Amino acid sequence: MGKLKVFDHPLIHHKLAIIRNKETTTKLFRETVDEIGALMAYEVTRDLPTADGEIETPIALTAVKMLAKEVVIVPILRAGLGMVSGIQQLIPTAKVGHVGMYRDEDTLEPKQYYFKVPDTTKDATVLVVDPMLATGGSVTAAIHLLKDAGAQDIRFVGIVGCPTGVDVLKNAHPDVDIYLAALDPKMNEQSYIVPGLGDAGDRLYGTK
Repeated sequence: MGKLKVFDHPLIHHKLAIIRNKETTTKLFRETVDEIGALMAYEVTRDLPTADGEIETPIALTAVKMLAKEVVIVPILRAGLGMVSGIQQLIPTAKVGHVGMYRDEDTLEPKQYYFKVPDTTKDATVLVVDPMLATGGSVTAAIHLLKDAGAQDIRFVGIVGCPTGVDVLKNAHPDVDIYLAALDPKMNEQSYIVPGLGDAGDRLYGTK
């Protein structure tokens, strides 16, 4: 059964306060989302498998441990892109796939418009990233696509979620661990998380 981890760290709390503030500029919002992604990546990757190896330091041969599996970061377009570079700061060898989803105006169901992931995804640890976990529809659909592509070790990394989104994701994919910087109490009638931080995509790219 996948676990839910909500971070309780002073630096993350401080940076959450910045991105929640409606007065925060696009530049500062984007930089802070990037920093939160990096802070979260440390804990998300805590249990990655390692393999024993041997290298030569300037002094002597020594035994070392190195990552045993590739890491693939898969942002859900477009807001998920804002978290990629922060995670790559810690894992510069990570490859990046992309999933594009939009909500059908009639059915309100998520629809795929783009999907491209590395060939190694099926053997990698896959980090699906999206700042918001609101209804859970887009994330759930994206993970279905990744599983169809052969991915087995999948983790969701978000910034702000709500109980509805967590429940939807858990029910659809009980094997996927969920990592959040904050769990807010509810959504409003427009499916925005309350208190949330607004539309993450618009705030990242200055489109509203």
